[in-house]
Amino acid sequence: MRRLRPAISLAPAALLVALLSCSSHRAPANSAAAVDPDIAQAIDSIQAIDNHAHPVLAPPLDATEKEFDALPVSNLEPQSDPPALRSDFPLLGAAWKALWGFDALPPLDAAGLQRLDEARARVRHQQGEKYPAWVLTQATTATMLANRVAMGRGVQPPRFLWVPYVDALLFPLDNTGMAAASPDRQQFFALEDLLRRRYLYAAGMSAPPATLDAYLAKVVTPTLERQKAGGAVAEKFEVAYLRSFDFSDPPQAQVEKIYARWARGGTPDNADYKLLQDFLFRSIAGECGRLGMAVHLHAMSGGGSYFSIAGVNPLLLEPIFNDPRLRGTNFVLLHGGWPYVREIGSLLQKPNVYLDISGQDLLLTPRTEAQWLREWLELEPEKILFGSDGYPYSDEMGWAESTWIASRNARLALGIALTGMVQDGEITRDRAKEIARLMLRGNAEALYHLPNRN
Repeated sequence: MRRLRPAISLAPAALLVALLSCSSHRAPANSAAAVDPDIAQAIDSIQAIDNHAHPVLAPPLDATEKEFDALPVSNLEPQSDPPALRSDFPLLGAAWKALWGFDALPPLDAAGLQRLDEARARVRHQQGEKYPAWVLTQATTATMLANRVAMGRGVQPPRFLWVPYVDALLFPLDNTGMAAASPDRQQFFALEDLLRRRYLYAAGMSAPPATLDAYLAKVVTPTLERQKAGGAVAEKFEVAYLRSFDFSDPPQAQVEKIYARWARGGTPDNADYKLLQDFLFRSIAGECGRLGMAVHLHAMSGGGSYFSIAGVNPLLLEPIFNDPRLRGTNFVLLHGGWPYVREIGSLLQKPNVYLDISGQDLLLTPRTEAQWLREWLELEPEKILFGSDGYPYSDEMGWAESTWIASRNARLALGIALTGMVQDGEITRDRAKEIARLMLRGNAEALYHLPNRN
């Protein structure tokens, strides 16, 4: 879920208690009281690994800094935004005060926004190239997986690990027919075409090769290998913005003929093109597994008023997860699958399926999120990852504010879920602390083979 207008410490989690006590920045009644103090203290102390976010480069920024997303939604037709993405969202005030020392309540008028930008600018100037890492520190976050087209100034290892975009490889032909599906997709496919040309240029080409075998050998595999060599730990599909998760398994011989026919020119027949995409999705996912990179999938109702919510039902992916050829590839379903929260939980029984809560911990209240988070933790506590979906959503909520709020909400939701499990005799308090560490960082350490530092 993203709504972007032009936009550009997180305080330690222990500061949450103080923030909740402020009447002007109050959380839902009894949310903090629902958390066992001992569990809350343990959760607050964990330096998290953020599985999914879109960090912005360190200052000075310029007009070219739009690579925090391959498909930004700044120019789409209006949609009905949830309260968390509106200018009067109460937690914005808490984030502004914690991050910038800016004490004001939303919404802000033009003069207030100018003062907020001045407060931000002072911190960015003070931190310089260290500013992105400073944001992580305020969020009690050790490492963030940076979902970006390319890394850059201040967004570098070890604090930031790269997750590039791979959808452009899935649509190698004339996308005019795909773009005609909606005004949103018309904009999105124009952006995908630009990124595809960038990948082709890096492969020494100006157009896709004439045969499918050549495309796989000279474009797909080299692109993934270059990104792996550049530090990528996973590849991201935003395919849910472009088509449904309904991937069939066509024979390669059939797809080779389709590719050869349309690579010569013309707009592919929609039915033919779908089969090619279906084949390429499995091919790309298989190569990711071979290279030791996970596959990230947007798996939640997304931004834009034309987004196909039915098409993002994660159960549509079950044939992919059951494919023996892809059991060597780990899939991470981002954003917890809302509204398909039960469906996505059932898929955790697949040995190569994980999910994160990014986006949910920004858009939903901790008490609401805690309901299905508890269900997931009861079923597969080793398969759930923390994520913020930190993103420059608007003038009021930049990527720093959204990262801060998501971290605050995620820890509170986790505390509510674990406290309930302890109170009901399902787990001990020590096991609750262990599960907290697994979700906030341990599961990511295991999945991405990262050093155990906490």
